[in-house]
Amino acid sequence: MEAALIGFPLKPSLLNPFPGGFTSSPPGRRDLLKLAAVAPKNSILVSKDHLDDGDGQENEKEELSRESYNALIQSHCAKGRLDRSLHLLSRMEAAGMRPSTACYARLVYALGRTGRTLEADAVFREMKWSGRRLTSREYNALLGGFLRKGQLLMADRLLVEMSKEGIDRNRETYMLLLDSYVHSGRLEDTWWVLGEMKEKGFWLDSFVYSKIIRLYRDNGMWKKAMSLVTEMHELGIEPDVRMYNGMIDTFGKYGQLDEAVKIFEKMQSTGLKPDIMTWNALIQWHCKAGDLKQALGFFAKMQEAGLYPDPKIFVNIINRLGERGRWDEMKKLFEGMKYRGLRESGIVYSILVDIYGQYGTFHNAEECVAALKAEGMQVSASIYCVLANAYAQQGLCKQTLKVLQLMEADGIEPNLIMLNLLMNAFGIAGRHFEAMAVFEHIKESGISPDVVTYCTLMKALMRGKKYEQVRLFLFFFPVCSV
Repeated sequence: MEAALIGFPLKPSLLNPFPGGFTSSPPGRRDLLKLAAVAPKNSILVSKDHLDDGDGQENEKEELSRESYNALIQSHCAKGRLDRSLHLLSRMEAAGMRPSTACYARLVYALGRTGRTLEADAVFREMKWSGRRLTSREYNALLGGFLRKGQLLMADRLLVEMSKEGIDRNRETYMLLLDSYVHSGRLEDTWWVLGEMKEKGFWLDSFVYSKIIRLYRDNGMWKKAMSLVTEMHELGIEPDVRMYNGMIDTFGKYGQLDEAVKIFEKMQSTGLKPDIMTWNALIQWHCKAGDLKQALGFFAKMQEAGLYPDPKIFVNIINRLGERGRWDEMKKLFEGMKYRGLRESGIVYSILVDIYGQYGTFHNAEECVAALKAEGMQVSASIYCVLANAYAQQGLCKQTLKVLQLMEADGIEPNLIMLNLLMNAFGIAGRHFEAMAVFEHIKESGISPDVVTYCTLMKALMRGKKYEQVRLFLFFFPVCSV
């Protein structure tokens, strides 16, 4: 929390130096938010029916009351139509009206959730300069956006601003910080948050402890993670499913599979029902340890519990069975899945097997997607990612790229996961120039690279024996906002 110790002037955002209007710096966004000249005549109140897509668009052209504007802006936020919400905000201000505090907070939260933190901050400043009395709820809406995008310096500055304004940090504030610090592996900052929570008397429940266990696991401190379980028992805190999942995953990661199974059995004895994360951890670590028989046993029990198999975990099983040439067992798995009614999942996994398999039936991405659609299946972004990952692991660059193009053709915007997979495919194929081109595209697109992005690129450069470039990335990596 070094940034929290540095003094700095809190001045109006460059996005909006004048509190009378709301603007945004990018030209395209400025055009979008251009204030409409609407004379404040007799306003009408929009009914609930007007919030629907068709009626809402028609009635937005009419003169609206303050309550109608608030309702429409929040409705569009809930449906992900943020550009329309911002357009309505500009119209509302042009008519001499201001949104309610709840409406402002909803818009800040929605913008922050989609990574549009620049606009979220501008709306927040507009809300603050309008004379509203802000609470921790409004600050948390913006803080969550900064933390989700990895803008930790901005988050620290906002915390300093909260302190200067005399606004106390509540439990939600600390939970947002804890989630971000655990996710980014910031051990010392996590300890600081826990210390603050204990000092202020906030109750530490099993949800908090599960996050700490996850952080200890990722830092190789699995014995210390297990000591937290004793601490929980002393405090009378009963572990929940999330807590047990963390313990199973921790034991599995460090090869203590017998202990992981004991925790699983204890979990069942307490009456808690294992969820998809429980089964994933058990299957994943048994696969990694080479105990395929036990992994397949858990896989069968998971299906008996009525849960859909995770494609990522299924890929691990395919790899193991493929390495041993046990294709007949794969067919048995599919038959069992169809028998249990998991037909759509069976289609996806069958194609994955063909990609990994010896005959290569679907080595063409177009044929693969066409086969899914022919079965009446809607190909979602997650399925595209699974298919791209399957091709990428084989080093099939053209097919990975083709999946990306097919995804765009279906109107699904490629995300960072897809671009990382494409970079990985080029790296496995030894094409580090193309991997670097994908990295540059990520930055030019305004997407913030994450740890996986940099690690994938460095592996690609190492495969191409470009060690000097790897050293440069290692030099700049600590200061990157990932």
